[in-house]
Amino acid sequence: MVPTLRAKELAMPVKQILTDIAILLKPSKFDPMTAELIYTIVATDYAVKAVVVPLMAALKHRAPNIKISVRPVDNKRIYQQLSQGEVDLALVTPQTTPGELHGRALYEEDYVCIARRDHPLSANSEMTLEQFCKQEHILVSSEGSFSGVTDEALAKLSLTRRVGMSVNSFQVVPDILQVTDMIAVVPHRMVLTNNDLIILPLPLKVPGFTKSMAWHERTHRDPSHQWIRALCVEVSQHTGS
Repeated sequence: MVPTLRAKELAMPVKQILTDIAILLKPSKFDPMTAELIYTIVATDYAVKAVVVPLMAALKHRAPNIKISVRPVDNKRIYQQLSQGEVDLALVTPQTTPGELHGRALYEEDYVCIARRDHPLSANSEMTLEQFCKQEHILVSSEGSFSGVTDEALAKLSLTRRVGMSVNSFQVVPDILQVTDMIAVVPHRMVLTNNDLIILPLPLKVPGFTKSMAWHERTHRDPSHQWIRALCVEVSQHTGS
């Protein structure tokens, strides 16, 4: 059997009606301390550290019975996952958020340059552009690229840097820096709690980005989802302060 065009047209309105009915049948009050649910988030490893970690710290005190399931981001499937109920929230950027979804900015992020604490450049009060370009760099790229936003900024100055390694996760960068003389340009929140690394003065302006969250209309009015989204905003703003 194949659905008619009319059936396809009715699919989304019917889904929304069923969602609204489900919400109406739920208790009008949401009590975080007694609520029991599984909340699924898609996020990059960066977003897990920057948003999900402080979110979990808050949940353990305010909503101890809410479980969080984290999955990797698949930009091509975000809308499908959210609309079909596979996922409740996506931690993304405005540029990767499908227009049909609800969205809200969480914070603005900047890039910093990091190295191990006893790096040869650690004694320098100011790193020059020449020194920056001569150093060997680690680049984080999900596609295995050796070029990113830092290289785009350098290209505007007719400069290039030495990228000696490309990795697909921010999590491994500190380990590599500890055993090499390499440096890395990473989002600032990646190193807020790492005392083994130092921040070197970045000798050029690398454009930052907006970290945001996105969700589907089906959960837009759900009190439990509204509460968790509000908590994401709260912990994100507190972490960066």
